[in-house]
Amino acid sequence: MTARPAYLRDDSEDKLRREIVTPEGVPLRFTLAAGGDRAAAFALDMLFLVGGGALLILLLVLAFSDGSGDGSWLQPFIIVAWFLASNFYWSFFEVRWQGMTPGKRIVGIRVIDARGGQLEVGSVLARNLMRELEVWTPLRFVLSSQLLWPGAPGWFLVASGAWSLVFLVLPAFNRDKLRAGDIVGGTRVVKKPRSVLVPDLADRAAPTGKRTGPAPFAFTEAHLDAYGIYELQVLEGLLRSEGGTMAHLDAIETVARKIHAKIRYPTPVSGADEERFLHDFYTALRAHLEKKMLFGQRREDKFARK
Repeated sequence: MTARPAYLRDDSEDKLRREIVTPEGVPLRFTLAAGGDRAAAFALDMLFLVGGGALLILLLVLAFSDGSGDGSWLQPFIIVAWFLASNFYWSFFEVRWQGMTPGKRIVGIRVIDARGGQLEVGSVLARNLMRELEVWTPLRFVLSSQLLWPGAPGWFLVASGAWSLVFLVLPAFNRDKLRAGDIVGGTRVVKKPRSVLVPDLADRAAPTGKRTGPAPFAFTEAHLDAYGIYELQVLEGLLRSEGGTMAHLDAIETVARKIHAKIRYPTPVSGADEERFLHDFYTALRAHLEKKMLFGQRREDKFARK
């Protein structure tokens, strides 16, 4: 009997495991990012953001200073630049890097669409613009209360702190650890799978060229270009799951039909051959992606540019 994967023996991580069905009918299993991982990624991004901003300001001062020591001209620039950077730093990278910022990439987490579809630009903007309401506005009230409201009473600071606290603890009061931005944007923050291409499943599908029975299904470059590494991982999870159950057989049938239709495979695949079709497609797709990666062409998922 095959030993259960390590992640299934980890009770804390098992509680964060979820499954959704993508618009194409593929069951997608993932692990939600823990609060500590999200906090670490946010801290790293803030370090990059503040460090980069300080360096930019220093360069501007050195380049345009007239020697009078008057830096008043910098204040409006800093205010506008900070507003733009604090709101669009995360959005820019999450759109460009498929749900990852520099901090998220280092920690190993990413943003995905909660329904399993493509991560839309609108969703990314919505989740990150909510940070203005969650973090920056109450923080300004707390740190700059005398500028915003000279002689502000004590309850104003208490209300500002409570405002921040409500949004800070919100993830603790919902099952999927969602911050307000995730709820508005329809997103989830998940752990990025560490293992990308696992050879033994492909080897098991077609061991050392001594396969008996029907010839393997053949796939063209056009067929294999339909999917990326992310879909390969999802397919691997399905093929590794416990076989023989009705749920497994139903999933095999659904996924085989979806892939068959998606790639417009010319040969009909009967019920008895559906799992073999998926094994052969997995083997061919894995080899195809590995070949591309050798030439520096890494395709994360089906939405990435070819």
